[in-house]
Amino acid sequence: MQRTNYFIGIDVSADTFSASTISNPENVIFFQDDVSNTYDGFEQLNQQIIQHKIPAKETIICLEATGVYAEKLCYYFASKSYRLWLAAPHKVNHATKDSPRKNDHLDAQRIAEYAYRYIDKLNLWQPRAEILEQIKVLLSTREHISEQLIGNQNALKALSRKYYQTPLANKVYQETITKIKEHIKEIDKEIKSLIDKDNSFHQYVNLAKSVPGVGLLLAANLLVLTNGFTENVNYKKIASYAGICPYEQKSGSSLNKKPRSRRCGPHKLRKLLYLASLSVRTHNLAFKKYFLRRVQEGKPNRLILNNIANKILKLACAVINSKISFINNYQSVNPMFLKTA
Repeated sequence: MQRTNYFIGIDVSADTFSASTISNPENVIFFQDDVSNTYDGFEQLNQQIIQHKIPAKETIICLEATGVYAEKLCYYFASKSYRLWLAAPHKVNHATKDSPRKNDHLDAQRIAEYAYRYIDKLNLWQPRAEILEQIKVLLSTREHISEQLIGNQNALKALSRKYYQTPLANKVYQETITKIKEHIKEIDKEIKSLIDKDNSFHQYVNLAKSVPGVGLLLAANLLVLTNGFTENVNYKKIASYAGICPYEQKSGSSLNKKPRSRRCGPHKLRKLLYLASLSVRTHNLAFKKYFLRRVQEGKPNRLILNNIANKILKLACAVINSKISFINNYQSVNPMFLKTA
């Protein structure tokens, strides 16, 4: 394991960033404020690091995961062989909320101290492959314009019920709906094309799609989430992250609630799993029988669908890890029968 002697906390905004470099919370080596969040600003910080004779291999650069604001900075310093850590903002805030004061200088200092204190929880950031990054952007774009499509369809439906009709307004909405549908088809085609360019991605996505209810969108989202199915292909972790994993709520004799899912995390993945559960409930005989049996037992429909979503996710992770396609109507054999045969 690489030795870490220096910690750089960076507080990033849209146009500027502040950086605080420490070896421990009592020893601030240097601080930079209002540095341009551009290539020139990155070069400026890198030159300061070099001037203070701080080796890249002994340094951790820690930032809060603030989306696209920090993306270019991460790629720049990764190219210079620095190790980067994108920490969850709520964890940094929870660990460094002692002082009521807040400014860019203090925020950068707190992030550096967070990296120093929690170095044992280090989770290194790695640049995403170009194809995966493109698929991620396309999935986000598709989700965004799909929401616009629903909004336009609802608006058109409302206008069609009005007593006085406005043909131009109806025409604008109808043309917009048609255009959005065309864009969605183009995006789906491009996502499939990008996946097919990489043999590994193509193989894994086809394996995932062999599971009932898993289509291109759900498989592509799992592909991006697991960085090409190379990390965290664990259905329990993914279910927890997606917010469909039920958590026990019991403590002593005063708290005895039913297990509930948090319903937090990426809503897009949770929505796709829910839609997949609706699909197999209707079109897959095994899942349909399971759903009806649980209904007869008095279980709520939403709970059963959540269970089905967990089963679909479990099957998808199983076929990915085993690299064996889903076999419909497969029946396992008890090993005890094999011994006595």
